Amino acid sequence: MASPLPRRPSGMFGFVIVWLGQITSVLASAMSQFGLTIWMYDQTKSALALGLMQVFFITPFLLISPLAGVWVDRHNRKLMMMVSDIAAGIATSLIFIFMALGWLQFWHMYFASVIYGLGMAFQWPAYSAAISTMAPKEQLGRVNGMMSLIEAGPGVFAPILAGALLPILGLTGILLLDVVTFLFAIGALMIVHIPQPRRTEEGQARQGGVWKEAVYGFQYIFKRPSLLGLQLVFFAGNLFSGIAFAVFAPMILARTNSNSLLFGSVQTAGAIGAVIGGVIMSIWSGFKKRTHGVLGGWIWSGLGLGIVGLTGGLPVWIVGTILAALAGPLVNSSNQAIWQSKVAPDLQGRVFSARRLIAWFTNPISPLIAGALADYLLEPAARAGTGLPGALAWLVGTGPGAGMGLIIVFCGIAAAAVGLAGYFIPAIREAEAALPDHDELKPAEAAA
Repeated sequence: MASPLPRRPSGMFGFVIVWLGQITSVLASAMSQFGLTIWMYDQTKSALALGLMQVFFITPFLLISPLAGVWVDRHNRKLMMMVSDIAAGIATSLIFIFMALGWLQFWHMYFASVIYGLGMAFQWPAYSAAISTMAPKEQLGRVNGMMSLIEAGPGVFAPILAGALLPILGLTGILLLDVVTFLFAIGALMIVHIPQPRRTEEGQARQGGVWKEAVYGFQYIFKRPSLLGLQLVFFAGNLFSGIAFAVFAPMILARTNSNSLLFGSVQTAGAIGAVIGGVIMSIWSGFKKRTHGVLGGWIWSGLGLGIVGLTGGLPVWIVGTILAALAGPLVNSSNQAIWQSKVAPDLQGRVFSARRLIAWFTNPISPLIAGALADYLLEPAARAGTGLPGALAWLVGTGPGAGMGLIIVFCGIAAAAVGLAGYFIPAIREAEAALPDHDELKPAEAAA
């Protein structure tokens, strides 16, 4: 008689294995990005050339996101989780091979960014939906706090490790390390058991063509006032915070005469704050009423962001940046737990892709607004000591950077006001009570 196959790790233990694989891979990728950014700038001496990498990443990402959500719902979750790692691994492997052979040109980076963007379109909906089937409902805040560490942790350690390893391994060695960690991340996925979600009546009723199912992700959100309200909080909050962060680096560089050490210190402080916030959420799991984490977190984050724009120099920038970054994991983990609890797992791929597309819609808008306000209105007025910057010089100082500081102050206050406004709208404030959890729905209610 054949012996039974060994049981694969599952549940929280399986999630921790996947999480370890991902955080290792993301750290190595951040080290590669650090080295490639320096290489790219040395090759082109152009900020525009660096900026185009983001364009080549975000454009395919946005175009394919609705379809990626449908495929996540239709196909094996583990396979869809692997797609992003495989795509990123292919892109990094190509760069490694070209670098090792001395063939790498700067335009190869654009091609790699397209591949990376296509793969990343699958990552967030696939991992978000998989978490819902792996972790118990009461642990969702904790596991989403752990996921936030994957975003924040590399910001602290990658520059330090890359700076130490580049003289020893060179950029080619860093890229090879990145490729190896992709295999580690894929291997972690292969050994764990990731349950497929049960098919709900609503999910079965919404089956059809790919485009029909993609559109349904948006329809689902717009038909539920509480979920739509939460999404609008993020849309407005992201708009204001995006405007502020668009002038964050220029403001500090303008006020420090382009001192990269001071700018790097502020960036590192923000990354440390985000890591601390992620660790706290991983242990604490957030408020029992998760809307407090979303709305209160936006208030906290907005006020912290507003402090960054004040006069006072490095100590003020560090305090404001840490305060704003601390709240990020609380906001995102609490919101993610709400959506994972309310949306049936077999619908989460397309619904979560729609969420991400709506939230990222502000990305190309915020820099345009920030740039126009800074370059054509507030910075000239600040340098001349006139207008609103001149009247508020006691708050934001004078000279270069003061106009951008004023933008950050106002946007921070506006972002905090968005969170405060949510408390006055019952559909948002009581979102958790207004919608039953997906595992509490009867079949007839789920299909309604």
